[in-house]
Amino acid sequence: MKLSYDLHLHSCLSPCGDNDMTPNNIVGMAILKGLDLVALTDHNTCRNCPAFIEAARQSGLLGIPGMELTTAEEVHVVCLFPNVEAALRFDEAVYECLPAIDNRPAIFGEQLILNAEDEPVGTEQKLLINATSIPITDAGRMAAEFGGFAFPAHVDKSAYSVLANLGSIPPECGFPVVEVKNPDAFFAKDSSRNLIGDRGVLTSSDAHYLWDIAEPVYTLDLAACSINSLFEALRSGLAGAE
Repeated sequence: MKLSYDLHLHSCLSPCGDNDMTPNNIVGMAILKGLDLVALTDHNTCRNCPAFIEAARQSGLLGIPGMELTTAEEVHVVCLFPNVEAALRFDEAVYECLPAIDNRPAIFGEQLILNAEDEPVGTEQKLLINATSIPITDAGRMAAEFGGFAFPAHVDKSAYSVLANLGSIPPECGFPVVEVKNPDAFFAKDSSRNLIGDRGVLTSSDAHYLWDIAEPVYTLDLAACSINSLFEALRSGLAGAE
């Protein structure tokens, strides 16, 4: 079953996310664009995932709760979870590893927590874009402890990527999959395949604005449109990705 996806999206809870990136707006745009499965991955938090998953459920879209974790090395790692409960437990563990630095909305942007009707129910006080104290070598293991799966985000970017910050992907991380933001440009260089080895490749939008949500270009060949099937493909290195 060929399914189009976008597994890296930010809501208005991310300080750099546009306030129009509400759970229902994200779901509505994903449906308009013809996507089959999408993940919400705010910076160092999962607290808008309950509203997002409910909005997706009501609309018939497969939503995946997630987070874009910032490791101690300032590397972004996408973490996906099988359900909201697991995501929120992971959220609690990560929150303890964030520095106690308050957000300054006038500088960094608001960090809005919404309900399933897109109504504000709170704000996050800690600044979410800071690096946590979690090393990248622990990211995959830590996500797995909560039933999740982790992979390095946008490895081809010049900032906040494992290749830019560390020069290589530490083998002890055990990542079978990486995200490449612009695969045509990345793989035009002969050395790029050597940098990521035989790992599978995902391409998602990292959207902070509604119009940046992915078009239905990249697909996964899954046994079913389900989180279980997605996780099976991720753990196997995405043999069916296109």
